[in-house]
Amino acid sequence: MSEFDLNQIRRLDGGLLLVFRELLRTRRASTVAERLGLSPSAISHALTRLRDLFDDPLFIRRPHGFEPTRRAEELGPKIEALIELTGQTLSNDARFDPALSRRAFRFAAPEFVTALIGAALINQLKTAAPEVTFGISFSGEEDAFRALRKGEIEFAIGRFGAARPGFTVEPLFDDEYCVAARRDHPELNGAIDEAQWQNIGHIYAWSAAEVGGDTGPAHVRIKSLAAVPQWLTALTMAAATDGLVTCSRRLAERHAERLGLQVLDLPFPPNRISVSVMRRTGVADEGADWFLGQVREAVAA
Repeated sequence: MSEFDLNQIRRLDGGLLLVFRELLRTRRASTVAERLGLSPSAISHALTRLRDLFDDPLFIRRPHGFEPTRRAEELGPKIEALIELTGQTLSNDARFDPALSRRAFRFAAPEFVTALIGAALINQLKTAAPEVTFGISFSGEEDAFRALRKGEIEFAIGRFGAARPGFTVEPLFDDEYCVAARRDHPELNGAIDEAQWQNIGHIYAWSAAEVGGDTGPAHVRIKSLAAVPQWLTALTMAAATDGLVTCSRRLAERHAERLGLQVLDLPFPPNRISVSVMRRTGVADEGADWFLGQVREAVAA
């Protein structure tokens, strides 16, 4: 370790870490002062030290509170991990206790997975771990891999290929494609044939993280109405138009009642959707293990 690194570490203490975390969470210095039992001037002094230490403004004062910079957002998961590790080191019992933890978990996932599990996950944490929070980044396989390698996220969810050296890939859930259309669609009532599927017109999701490079039947030319990045956006548009969406069945069924959709079988054997979890190997993290269990419960909810 260089002398510069040693000097930087000497200037960093646990109090600064706590001030950083609470500012990132609440965006308000007064709330941070109340939570940590500090004066407003102490918070201001700590923020000055943090800015000097990281050579970045970190938090910009706005009318609605402090807005974190990109650098602050990048540092968030790392500082959260430092606080968690410090707490475990000082505790007589280093086991993760969800009921007492204030950890902020970070993971990557496609938007259709977030739309599938997000609400259930929040409701589960409200009971099991009321101070635990989570953040989800939307990324494809390569971005997720880079974030995992840097330790910016605990795990990544997506449609991944074979495991890479130093990482594991394990199944999370399987799904298949279906057709979603508004419930009072003038041409459809509980079923669809191939001619209708071909000619009515589709709203596509084009993001690689959403569709994983899937293609439809090679012999069919399909009418296109629009292309948008994510499936949930396409479903919202279909709910107010005559457009069709060929998408994840789990996602369509989860939101069908709320959006006023009917969910139909494709008129040919559907492509399968295999969603997995990618994690680093050799990293013991009881908290991340517990949180991934919560994700699995949210999938099944």
